[in-house]
Amino acid sequence: MHRLLLIDDDEALAGPLTQYLARFDLQLEAVTRPSAALERLAAERFDALILDGMLPEMDGFEFCKRLRASNDAWRDMPILMLTARGDLTDRVVGLELGADDYLPKPFEPRELAARLQTILRRTRFAPLAASAVAQVASKLCFEGLEIDTTRREVRCSSGLVELTGTEYELLLMLAREPGKVFSRDDILNRLRGQEAELFTRAVDILVSRLRRKLEPLAALKTLRNAGYCFALPEKQA
Repeated sequence: MHRLLLIDDDEALAGPLTQYLARFDLQLEAVTRPSAALERLAAERFDALILDGMLPEMDGFEFCKRLRASNDAWRDMPILMLTARGDLTDRVVGLELGADDYLPKPFEPRELAARLQTILRRTRFAPLAASAVAQVASKLCFEGLEIDTTRREVRCSSGLVELTGTEYELLLMLAREPGKVFSRDDILNRLRGQEAELFTRAVDILVSRLRRKLEPLAALKTLRNAGYCFALPEKQA
């Protein structure tokens, strides 16, 4: 059974949601404040967070950002944002800050359960994939660019490139298979496991921001009506 931590100031939500998710072997526990969530995370093990966008102390977007930027053991825990702020801009911001999925209120509990199962399933296989990559090489080296997969750092000739978690994941996915064309749906499904048609525009925004951070390197190539690929040649030893 997977343990989930809900961070939502609507106390009436926790009871019925706990009962419903139990049908899917998902054990839900709830807190109403980010500070209480941090205390629980430090004391217990959880498999994923359900994070409301509107919270006391700080909003869910800021909490997600701080969690991903921390050095705590739970920094890479899957996060599903559950909030009334459902327009596209807020969804893109949530994903860029490191959320793994985004479900606006009001929502169907069955859809929430399905999305949670998706991100938990993806997380279960992620350590195996990361281990396999580490055995091959801890660094991916290209002309003018180096990706350290152990430190999760990206460097170019001018120094360290500051990327969000989502930007790093996108770059790493493309760089592991240089020249391979990934469609927008491929990228969304590989990185987030969501319904791709809801966030197709989000990929264009992410690629645009990543491309600007990597300038003047022409690392990302756009193929009209096809998608994107990594275009830098590998560095010769």
